[in-house]
Amino acid sequence: MGRKRCVGADCSKMAAGCCGVKKQKLSGSPGSGGPGGVGAGSGVAGTGHCGSELGIGSSTTVAAAANASRANGLGGPGGNVSGSSSSSGSGGTSALSPAPTGYTSSGLSPNLSPGPGSGSGGRKMVVSAEMCCFCFDVLYCHLYGYQPPRTPRFTNDPYPLFVTWKIGRDKRLRGCIGTFSAMNLHSGLREYTLTSALKDSRFPPMTRDELPRLFCSVSLLTNFEDVGDYLDWEVGVHGIRIEFFNEKGSKRTATYLPEVAKEQGWDHIQTIDSLLRKGGYKAPITNDFRKTIKLTRYRSEKMTMGYAEYIAHRQHHHYQNGIGHPLPPYNHYS
Repeated sequence: MGRKRCVGADCSKMAAGCCGVKKQKLSGSPGSGGPGGVGAGSGVAGTGHCGSELGIGSSTTVAAAANASRANGLGGPGGNVSGSSSSSGSGGTSALSPAPTGYTSSGLSPNLSPGPGSGSGGRKMVVSAEMCCFCFDVLYCHLYGYQPPRTPRFTNDPYPLFVTWKIGRDKRLRGCIGTFSAMNLHSGLREYTLTSALKDSRFPPMTRDELPRLFCSVSLLTNFEDVGDYLDWEVGVHGIRIEFFNEKGSKRTATYLPEVAKEQGWDHIQTIDSLLRKGGYKAPITNDFRKTIKLTRYRSEKMTMGYAEYIAHRQHHHYQNGIGHPLPPYNHYS
């Protein structure tokens, strides 16, 4: 059984690319050095699980958010990811802010359906469609030089979080950066919206022309547990963060959000080996080495929204409030 723990300052401040992975053939067998799709010996961390290649960032040291440095998997652009949905661990959403017309009471538009297991246990979810709208507001205002949007209505409780951007019909990763330190959601989403859109080292900064093709995902991380067995987590339910020492004795970390392993069709060993490669481990991976890994498992609540739905949401607010034009930015927050 895992041991629950608080998410504190000792956790990585920033990590990149933990969302959306390009489908890769994992030819490596257990103990052979890991998945063949994640260049063994290349030092490349696959690509970000937030919509590009494999997984979140790896680093020997955790960089401070103040200087916007990040630990990230240095995988290049690319990688397809499956369609949008909301989920908690494996599912569930419920908006804390009033739902606009055309949206259900859960905060989802008719085109956004809860993920598998949504609302399990009857617990009310924190993540909401309004959080994705807020991220789009922040990015839109920045790219067009408008004043930042005002304070949103959703909760400002602190959570570890990730903001993921994908682009195009095939939803390729365009940026994914987050933090394992709990941040108040209003300031945290503002910060990581722009950090993931403009400062993910795997991609050039986003431009205005890309806005209409974007999808935004907000992931709130919960239920962190240190576990003694590196296999003590469930594919499709838990995200995992590993710590290990590389061949030179340097401490490294890497993480995948809960949806990565399931989307890739990986089992426990393939996921662990992919993360090790992502974290820069180049030596052959043996079962004895896997047992030295320190693993933390966690769950997440995730919401995804495309730009078209964002515009429809904002148009409703414009017309409802007598605004002459239907396009953002619109500081509708009270």
